Order: sequence, then structure tokens, then C-alpha cells
Amino acid sequence: MSQVLVGISGFSYPDWKGIVYRIVYPKDLKKRGIHELEYVAQFCDFCEINTSFYRPLNPTVAKNWCKLAARSNPDFQFTAKLTQVFSHAPGADKKKSSSAETIRYTPQDVEDAKRGFEPLATDGKLGALLLQFPISFKYTEGNWDHLIDVLHLFREYPRAVEVRHESWGDPLVLGALEDEQVAYCNIDQTRIGGTLEGTQYVTAPFAYLRLHGRNKQWFQAKDRDERYDYLYSKEKLSRVKEKIQNMSATAKKVFVAANNHPKGQAPANALELKHMLTGKKVKAPDSGTSRCRKKQRQGRQNCNCRAIQHFPPSLQIETAMRSDLPARPIV
Repeated sequence: MSQVLVGISGFSYPDWKGIVYRIVYPKDLKKRGIHELEYVAQFCDFCEINTSFYRPLNPTVAKNWCKLAARSNPDFQFTAKLTQVFSHAPGADKKKSSSAETIRYTPQDVEDAKRGFEPLATDGKLGALLLQFPISFKYTEGNWDHLIDVLHLFREYPRAVEVRHESWGDPLVLGALEDEQVAYCNIDQTRIGGTLEGTQYVTAPFAYLRLHGRNKQWFQAKDRDERYDYLYSKEKLSRVKEKIQNMSATAKKVFVAANNHPKGQAPANALELKHMLTGKKVKAPDSGTSRCRKKQRQGRQNCNCRAIQHFPPSLQIETAMRSDLPARPIV
């Protein structure tokens, strides 16, 4: 039977303070000496590491993350993004296209990246290494050769590749990835222009799905947070669930990463999705359930506690996370 792991992309964002920190994390988390990762590992199955995209992981930090997560969840996994030097042209954030001709990396880049991933792999916590390319990286002979070369450099790790341009939907690409045992990273987002969306390919023993949200203003967004600002409805999550079930019929393991992080919407949808997939109550953060019940017994029905532990129906946690609700302090 396939194992489905539902997680989040990243675990620490400035805009989570006052929203996620008020709901997902106890107010006195740091006072209690609990790391954010240690806490969130109780509720999610894995976490995508974002920092490794911008710079190689610090091996000491990576090793510490393994220990922190294991305190709460011995089975917790990580997936890590490969550094952008392997997939993006220098200055690609300034509208410069990425291709085999413009992407530059050195042997030192390879060595530094592997040094950071090794503690995760040694502890058996590296579920996948994710290689991400921008939409400007199209399917050409040269780009394909570059992609395969990079994948071979890191062949000791389970690998997944995310390509966003529709030209990569070629059956020859899928067949070659299957031969290489590399997972095709499927994405869920609004289809705009030449983006490749709606796929549910399985090209390796494990499958990968990233939930970017369906913000229709994707390309008009002024920054990353605005682009990924989206809360999946129950109807939209039902469609995601169907994709996961289809992939589970072939893959031994399926990673599902919620990347709609603004305002804490990713953990909300991740927990909803876990509930929908299992049909069971799932462990969710406690933001004051017992205190709320105590106040209710005292006749104070209108206390401001947002209790979301063991949340079925899923709407309970969705409502608690919605950004358009007025802020309510935890009591």
C-alpha cells in the first residue's frame, strides 16, 4: 500500500507571526525552549527545505534539524531543494532566461551542496532532492543534456525534478525520467500561458506533488508572497485528493507539499488534506481547547479561543486560518 506524506514548504516565515504563531505555535514556544520545527513535526509528515535553494545547507544546521524533528516525530522526513546555481542563470530574477548556455556551476558548488545534504541522507531523513527550473527553461536538446548531467551529479540521492514549461510534457521526457528513476514533480497551480499544470505523472518509485495555489494573479503578483497567497477550498482539495489517489496506485510513496505559505494557509490546507485522505481525526495544534471548555462551563460562551485540535470537520481549521477573519487573541 502506498504511503502518502503530507507536508509544508518551509516552516518559518515573518508573516506567520500573529497568524500561524498565534494558532499553530504556542505563544510561549521559545520560552519553553521548543524550536518551531520540533513543534510543527508533530502535525506534518515532512518539510521542504527552502534555504538550500539560495545557498548550500550548513551541515551542522542540517544535523540539528534532524534531531529537532525526531524529538516530536521519529518518522519525519525532509525534502531539500538543490541550490539555484544548478538551475537558474545568474540574474534570472531580473527576467534573464535560464538555459544550458546561461546556467553556470562549478565543482566546488557540487561539493558544497553534497556536504549540506549528507547529514540528512546519513540519518535517513532525506526523502528527496528537488531540482527546480523556471518556466524560461524549455525542453531543448541542450537543456535536456544539462538536466541529465546535473541529475547524474547527485545520483546517490532520491531525486525529483520540477520543470514548469509545457514543452516538458513530452512522452520521451517522461520515459527517460522513468529510466533514470527520477520523480517528475507535479504542480497544482492556475494554468497561465505556457505553464505545465494538472499532471499526475509517476516516473520513479516515489511521486511528488507541490501545491502552489490557484492565484489567478500569478504573473501579475508584485512579489512571492502575493503569488502564493491562496487558501484551497474543500472542493479544490477534493480534486487534489483524487490526484494523490491516482498517483498512489503506482508509486510506493507520495510526497505532497503545500507551498501556499502566506498567512499560514499551507499548514491549514495540509492538515485538512491529511484528514480527507485518511477519513480520520488527525492531530492538530492546540490553541487553547481545554481553557475554552473551562470558560464555557463557567457560562462564558463567547471566549476568543480558536480551538483546532482534532479538527473534523475540516472547515474548523480552514476557518481558523483564513486571513480575512478579524484577529482574535489567544486566551
